[in-house]
Amino acid sequence: MDVIDFQLLPDYQIKLTFANDEQRVFDMKPLLEMKPWSRLLANALYEQTRIDYGTLVWGESIDIAPETLYLDSVSLL
Repeated sequence: MDVIDFQLLPDYQIKLTFANDEQRVFDMKPLLEMKPWSRLLANALYEQTRIDYGTLVWGESIDIAPETLYLDSVSLL
């Protein structure tokens, strides 16, 4: 399930649009307590979120599997 669009929301929430046009919200806070995602707190890297190969990526080495983004997010319905 590929991510095709996203919007960064306050408090490390991310609104995601998936290839099936479903919109969901993913909470990054639990991941920010673990490496490598904890690096997103220390600098402006979080603000440089982009989509690459259907998932969210930061820099050259941080990403989250699209399946995780889908399964661990909440529907906006």
